[in-house]
Amino acid sequence: MSSRVIALTAGLALLAPALLIQPSGRTGPLPRLMLWAWERPVDVRGLDEGIGVAFLSQTITIGSSTHIVSPRRQPLRVDAGTPLVAVTRIEAPGDVPKDRAVIEQIARAIARTVEPTVIGIQIDFDARVSQRGMYRLLLHEVRRGLKPGTPLSMTALASWCRDDGWLHDLPVDEAVPMLFRMGPSESAPRRSVSDRRQSRACRAAVGISLDEPLDLRPGRRRVYVFNPRPWTAAAIAAAKRQVAT
Repeated sequence: MSSRVIALTAGLALLAPALLIQPSGRTGPLPRLMLWAWERPVDVRGLDEGIGVAFLSQTITIGSSTHIVSPRRQPLRVDAGTPLVAVTRIEAPGDVPKDRAVIEQIARAIARTVEPTVIGIQIDFDARVSQRGMYRLLLHEVRRGLKPGTPLSMTALASWCRDDGWLHDLPVDEAVPMLFRMGPSESAPRRSVSDRRQSRACRAAVGISLDEPLDLRPGRRRVYVFNPRPWTAAAIAAAKRQVAT
C-alpha cells in the first residue's frame, strides 16, 4: 500500500481520557467542506486541500441494558493528509439504557474512534424526546473521554434547531442540521438556513445532499455533504460549489 494512502478499518486506538466536559470551542482543524462517507467502498484520494471526510466508523445499536457495536466493514481510501472525522451512528429501536455504567461503556466505544489520523468525532442519532436525557448524558461522557481541543459534532434534525431549546447547553462544538430527507413539517427550516432564530449550536454547520439541490449560501458555515451515489470527481466538484458562495 502506498505511504500516501490510509485504509481505515475498525482497529482504532484508545486515547487516555481527559477531564474536559464543556465544549472546547475549537473547530478550526475541521475544513469548511466535509464529505460524508457512509457504509460503502469509498475512494476519495486526491482531494484538494481544505476538504475533509466524515466517515461512518461504526454503528451502535442500543437497548435498555445492552449495546452492540458494528464496525465499518467497507474500505475507505484517502490521502494521508486528509482531515478525518469518525462518525458513530446510533440506532435505538426501543428503550434506551438508564444505567450510567452502560452509558459510560457506549461513550468509551465512541471516544476510542479517535486515533492519530482522526481529528474529530461526530454522533448521528435521531433521538426521540424520551431519549434526550440519555443522549445528553452520553454526550457529556463522550466529551469527558476526549483529549482537550478534540472537535465533537452531532447531527441534528432541522426541527431541533428552531423552537426547541434542548440543544443550547449540550457539550458539542457544532450541531449539523440535516437539510435533506425531510418531511413537509420541516420544509420551513430547510428554506431558511440563515434564520437567526435557529439555535446557536446550529449556526456553525449545515448538512445537505447532492440529490436535493438547495440554494445554500452557507456564509461561514461548515458544509457536510451527503452523496447517495459513489463519490466521483464530478460529485466532489458539485460539493465544492456548495461552499463557493
